[in-house]
Amino acid sequence: MLFNRYRRGLFITSFLAAPVILYLVYVISPYIQAFYIAMTDWRGVTATPGFIGLENFVRLFGDRVFWKAVTHNAALLVLLPLFTIVIALFFAFLLNVGGARGVTGIRGSQFYRVVFFFPQVLAVAVVAVLFQQVFRPDGSGMLNGPLMALGAEPIGFLSNPNVAFWSVLGVMVWQAVGFYVVLFSAGLASIPRDMFEAAQIDGAGRLSLFFRITLPLLWDTVQVAWVYLGILALDVFAIVWVMTDQHGGPDWSTTVMAAEIYRNAFQYFRFGYASALGVVMFFFTVGFAILSLRLSRRERIEY
Repeated sequence: MLFNRYRRGLFITSFLAAPVILYLVYVISPYIQAFYIAMTDWRGVTATPGFIGLENFVRLFGDRVFWKAVTHNAALLVLLPLFTIVIALFFAFLLNVGGARGVTGIRGSQFYRVVFFFPQVLAVAVVAVLFQQVFRPDGSGMLNGPLMALGAEPIGFLSNPNVAFWSVLGVMVWQAVGFYVVLFSAGLASIPRDMFEAAQIDGAGRLSLFFRITLPLLWDTVQVAWVYLGILALDVFAIVWVMTDQHGGPDWSTTVMAAEIYRNAFQYFRFGYASALGVVMFFFTVGFAILSLRLSRRERIEY
């Protein structure tokens, strides 16, 4: 019996060894290297980078562009999950419980699910290029064209420092909502219909159904969505990079930490400084995930 357990353990370990080794080599090892490079002045052309200790971090915390990027990531960290989850919950509730009769979804809910999910099929770069054309400041822009035809001044969606960030945020919300509509719809489908019907018999309206039944029972799913969207907000790169033509928007009004990492590494060839940015971003992301999970922890509701 003991020999059979040993053989079974050896068999399982042999299967797990390969993915663990690959993970250590291609995931953990680059992280460790990044921590080391962050304390050097490496510019990507020398075999032995010079060790400078914490100089990159001191320089980083005095960098105006870095603080702008941190501010934008922090704003996205709050606004992107908030807007996306609120809109997605609203549409998911309509598609599953908001029908005119009983607690069924609205007519055509299956079609609307496909429509909402469609932006997820598009690559992020394609979405960014698409909205570059939508936001064009001349008469060929989808939004500015009608405004100019009516005699109004065109809006600099990507050229006005006061508007550019909100334009990027709107595109990110537009792309993300569909996935979370489907996610919350799946969660709603697992809630017994009897609970909604019993609440309706007791005189509960749509608002009561949402706040007293739907939201409490979907809270675990909402929590997971918030963490994923928060990590997306900290890791956003492609939409900002493509939509603002790699310039970080007017007066750096849309730049984010990931864009500054890429810019410093592959445009300015300051790999040590870029790694220091990456280390800071790593701690921001891990800290956010831990904090979110701890603050939103609660007793599971059984049904």
